[in-house]
Amino acid sequence: MSDTDSRPSLPAYDLVVPPSIRFGPGRASEIAAVAAGLGRTAWLVGGRRSLVESGLLATLERGLADAGLAARLVATAAGEPTVDQVAAAVAGLPRESRADAVVIAVGGGASLDLAKAVAALATNVPPDTFDFDAAVVDRLEGVGRGLAIDVPPLPVVAVPTTAGTGAEATRNAVISCPRRGFKKSMRSPLMVPRAAIVDPLLTLSCDRGTTAASGLDAITQLVESFVCRFARPVPRALAIEALPRALAALPTAVEQPQDVSARAAMAHAALLSGIALANSGLGMAHGVAAALGVECGTPHGLACAALLPVAVRVNLAAAEQDFAMLERAVAADASPVDREAAAAFAARIEALCDRVAVTRRLRDLGLARDRLRWLAENSGGTSMRGNPVELDPARLLPILEAVF
Repeated sequence: MSDTDSRPSLPAYDLVVPPSIRFGPGRASEIAAVAAGLGRTAWLVGGRRSLVESGLLATLERGLADAGLAARLVATAAGEPTVDQVAAAVAGLPRESRADAVVIAVGGGASLDLAKAVAALATNVPPDTFDFDAAVVDRLEGVGRGLAIDVPPLPVVAVPTTAGTGAEATRNAVISCPRRGFKKSMRSPLMVPRAAIVDPLLTLSCDRGTTAASGLDAITQLVESFVCRFARPVPRALAIEALPRALAALPTAVEQPQDVSARAAMAHAALLSGIALANSGLGMAHGVAAALGVECGTPHGLACAALLPVAVRVNLAAAEQDFAMLERAVAADASPVDREAAAAFAARIEALCDRVAVTRRLRDLGLARDRLRWLAENSGGTSMRGNPVELDPARLLPILEAVF
């Protein structure tokens, strides 16, 4: 028997990625050309600062006009998208020209998720719908009627201005509802953006806190997608490629914000982390982060940054070999002993969080001690199911208490 024959067989898997990815400094200049190949009317979605106040909106509108596209700003993100924001945006969409519209999303993960939800609902919800609130809720996982996104959404051109969520490459949009107390995903393979334009120059204006939190979000996604119980071969390969660059680049991006090389490494890591999580899964850090966002309004990246070190420690024994592989990908002199290499990786993550000065205490994120049990009971969902160690509320509670 050959060595190849003795290896475990590969599982069957699907791989969903944006059909077109354009990466590199200056690629934002290609937005209009890409959009012109997908539609004749451009619906713009973006953050107030990243798109409107930055002056990028005016530049983009001129480029689209030169390419023959009429442009219209249809939604502006204000923090992470809520049911109310999505419903209002979809209710206000123009009824004309829907068939040839392309949605251009410019901003952080919240803007990109808002755009993906708008693009999906524009084709799956009739314009004369009476209750747009219900139309949104009914298409979120775990709430409402569980209606599917079964009509192809409008094409989305995703242009991230932060390096964190990888939303330019994912198949879902995370939407919260403070009124009802949940944060859920609208999800479908059809929701993957038609094109992702990743220009690291657009991240140069991110402040220190945003750079650190979003960067650690991307790193968390690479780590969790690599070790999760649903991990697939291609996402694991992408994580191995991107993670060493990201771990080396993040301190430079935080401390020298105009360093284009470091910004490019982080933008690349975010993109690959989005592909990885969309095709494998995540784990404890993301499961708790979602609930923390509902309870405290904690920005997603900041929550993941706080939870990554403890998530690594919790899963260290169960995923020892995987963590050792990650350490060896980062350090040429890593120990050949799995236990030692895995422990070194956990220490590396903790040192990184300390260096970029993100909080590692739940109380510093606004959580009250008497809400710890609620947090443990509401940290389930899709992300938590992928965690290497099975964590029910009873097992999770003391873990959260230890980092309160």
